[in-house]
Amino acid sequence: MPVLFKKLIPKLYGLYFNLLVWFVPKKVAQQAFTVFATVRKGRVLPKQQAFLDKAKLDVLSINEHNIQVYHWSGKNETVLLVHGWESNSWRWHKLIEKLQAENYNIIAFDAPAHGYSSGTILHVPLYAATLKEMLSVYTPKVLIGHSMGGMTILYNEANNPNDHVEKMVTIGSPSELHEILDHYKKLLGLSTKVTKTLEVYINDHFGFTPEDFSSPKFVKRNTKKGLVFHDRLDEIAPYHASVAVHKHWNGSELYSTEGFGHSMHQDEVNDKIISFLAE
Repeated sequence: MPVLFKKLIPKLYGLYFNLLVWFVPKKVAQQAFTVFATVRKGRVLPKQQAFLDKAKLDVLSINEHNIQVYHWSGKNETVLLVHGWESNSWRWHKLIEKLQAENYNIIAFDAPAHGYSSGTILHVPLYAATLKEMLSVYTPKVLIGHSMGGMTILYNEANNPNDHVEKMVTIGSPSELHEILDHYKKLLGLSTKVTKTLEVYINDHFGFTPEDFSSPKFVKRNTKKGLVFHDRLDEIAPYHASVAVHKHWNGSELYSTEGFGHSMHQDEVNDKIISFLAE
């Protein structure tokens, strides 16, 4: 698809919402949220199949979704891996190799609408509901989340504290829903009326405002030991997000890099995680 056409599609959505909101605001709010939460990438690619297929464990039915679970067995503590937006469990393959070398018991899963799991949309409350069930079934002591996955583990801990989790790691995670929505507004060129209607929809359906949905607020009572990674030059999730989380999370350590990008697959990052787990 030509780049110009790909850039034009969001603006066409915006024009449609900006016009229709004057006539059917509730319908526009629902449609705008669906577009916001629709997943377009992240299914398993051919090069990823062999690695993931040999580790398939269960398919769990959670909130009307079929969730693919993976397992790499080990005798040490159970580590649960939570991937980010438009990704899947393959993104952990380099870290998994290092965890296996240390004999950790590793569980990963594909989020709704990602990898081999069913669905078409994803948002943090849905992801957190899936994570809550995973915690109940597999009782990990360590949670590691990348990007949206990191935001999800902090949100879930704030709303459903889990006694058996002892350590949590976030990697390149955003922290503020209002910042994410602001990016969405600019991408589509949404009017103020559409934006406000969307914010009302979110509050009505999930019980929070965009300003309330904030990782620094989620971690204020988090008693788990934490390790927070972020690259200063991250172009996907802003560095200040993790700075704010670390500031409000007692017992956390902020590990900053420069030039590692958003994915942060580097050995330096994975080795630091291994050292953190051994503490």
